[in-house]
Amino acid sequence: MSNLVLYRKYRPQEWREVIGQEHVTRTLINAIKFGHIGHAYLFSGPRGTGKTTVARLLAKSVGCADLDLIEIDAASNRGIDEIRELRDGVKFAPSSGNYKVFIVDEAHQLTKEAFNALLKTLEEPPAHAIFVLATTEANKIPATILSRVQHFAFKRLSVSDIAEKLKKIADEEKIKISGDALRLIASSAAGGCRDAESTLEQLRVWSDKNIEKSDVEELIGAIDFEKVKTMADCLAGGAKQSIDYIAKMTENGTDMEAFAKAFVSHLRKILFVKVDGSLLNLMSQELTPEQMETVKSQSQNFSLETVSRAVKAFMTAQNDIKRSPVPSLPIELAAVEIANSQNSQIKTQIEN
Repeated sequence: MSNLVLYRKYRPQEWREVIGQEHVTRTLINAIKFGHIGHAYLFSGPRGTGKTTVARLLAKSVGCADLDLIEIDAASNRGIDEIRELRDGVKFAPSSGNYKVFIVDEAHQLTKEAFNALLKTLEEPPAHAIFVLATTEANKIPATILSRVQHFAFKRLSVSDIAEKLKKIADEEKIKISGDALRLIASSAAGGCRDAESTLEQLRVWSDKNIEKSDVEELIGAIDFEKVKTMADCLAGGAKQSIDYIAKMTENGTDMEAFAKAFVSHLRKILFVKVDGSLLNLMSQELTPEQMETVKSQSQNFSLETVSRAVKAFMTAQNDIKRSPVPSLPIELAAVEIANSQNSQIKTQIEN
C-alpha cells in the first residue's frame, strides 16, 4: 500500500470521503437505501473530480464483487467489437451478489457504431446489470444514449476542499509543506483533486526540506494569487508601478507566459464583478472567500471599459511572448496601454 502513488492510495473508499460532489453522492446513497437503483448512469465533468471513484463506490455499495466489476477505457477500446464483447458478457449472471457493474471511462470516445451497439443493451438490460458511462465531454454523447441514462454532472472542486484534503495527506505522509504552498497547489489544479495530489507527489521528491510556495512555482510554473493581485494594484496605480513590478518578477525568474495567463484569468474575474457582482459566484470554486473580497475591492479601481480592454491586451501579450526577443516586453506594452487608457478616462472625467 505504501508504494502506491498518492492519488491511488488516498482514493475515497467510503461515501463520506468523497469531497465536493454532495449533490451526486446524496442522490445515489438514497437510491441505494430505498431500492431505486438505475440500470444506467452518465457521470460527466472535469477530470479528477471523482467520476470513476463514485462509480466504484456505487458498485461496492450494491454488493458487486471484484470479479463482476468490469472497467473499460473507451480511449483505447472504442470500437464495435469491444462493445459487442461487453454486450455478450452482460448476459451472464454475476459470480456472486446481485449485480455486475460496467464502467466505461472516456465514453465520449466510442465510435458511432459502438454507441449503436451499446444502445441496444441499454434499451433492454438484464436486471443484474448496471452501466456507468464516465466522460469529460457530455456534449459528445448521442441523444439516444442520454435519454436512457441518469445524468450526474460533477463540479470542479473548490480550492478550499482540495487544500483541506492535501493537508490531511501531507499530515499522514509526514510531508513538511506550508499552508501557502498547499493553497497554490490547490488553485493551480483547475478543480481536479487528482492533479493536485500528483503535484504533491512530485514535490515530496523535489525537496526533503519544508516545501514552500516558491517550490511550487518553480516546479510547475504556478502563479500565486498574490502576484496577480499585486499586478492589478500596480496597473491601477500607473505605468511606472506596473513596469517596476514586472521587472521585479522577471528578476525573480517568474515565467512571463504563465503569469500572463494567470493575470488574464484574474482580470476576467474583475470583469465579471463590473458587469454584475453576483457573477463572481461563478468563480467561487477557484477562489477562497478572502480572495473573492480582494477581487471585489480591486474592481472599484477600474471602469468596465478599461478592464475589458485589459483582458484583450493581456491575452494578446500572452500570445506574443513566444515571439518576443524580451519575454517581458509584451506584458510591459499591455500595462502601458491600459495605464494610459485609465489615466485618459480619469482626466476626461475631471474635465467634464
